[in-house]
Amino acid sequence: MSFAKSLESLKKVELSELDLNNIGVWPAPVKFIFAVILFVVVLFLGYHFHLQDLQVSLDAQVAEEQTLKEQFSVKAFQAANLDAYKEQMVEMEESFGALLRQLPSDTEVPGLLEDITRTGLGSGLDFEQIKLLPEVAQQFYIELPIQIDVVGSYHDLATFVSGVASLPRIVTLHDFAIAPAAEGSSRLKMGILAKTYRYNDKGVNQ
Repeated sequence: MSFAKSLESLKKVELSELDLNNIGVWPAPVKFIFAVILFVVVLFLGYHFHLQDLQVSLDAQVAEEQTLKEQFSVKAFQAANLDAYKEQMVEMEESFGALLRQLPSDTEVPGLLEDITRTGLGSGLDFEQIKLLPEVAQQFYIELPIQIDVVGSYHDLATFVSGVASLPRIVTLHDFAIAPAAEGSSRLKMGILAKTYRYNDKGVNQ
């Protein structure tokens, strides 16, 4: 069939008469054109969705590249400053060791109690009690609470507090309570909780 005859036959085709459920009986030129259109649509849709998949993959690769660049930058900075980090680590270990040496061992606690008692007596105070309380375990250290009740003048109490804070071992003072020792007396009674600390090597190894 010549091209002219094909065009002539197409002019005679009524599109409304074409049955989509029976494509086999369509004229050959119509079937050919329909096949070409269908091929183009399928090709376009396939290409479109393929490009979408490629774009998603590209975005993921770009994000991963950015993450790797940031990680590389951080590691390069750390590598460039490795010697400085090592020096800082040595300094921190020395400082930590110095602090640990200020923490009393179990055998040094009685000596610490003697120092506190001596400081109080030297400040002109009278001791009502100085009592060790149950230990409190923390992660890196153990608190050793000491309840202290003393009587003296305001100036003597201040001297005692300053003296305890100046002891070579770490001692912190908490829960101050001051009241008149007796009605009409100029002397004061002070209750105070002193805490010293020792190293908790079990907590570090856990």
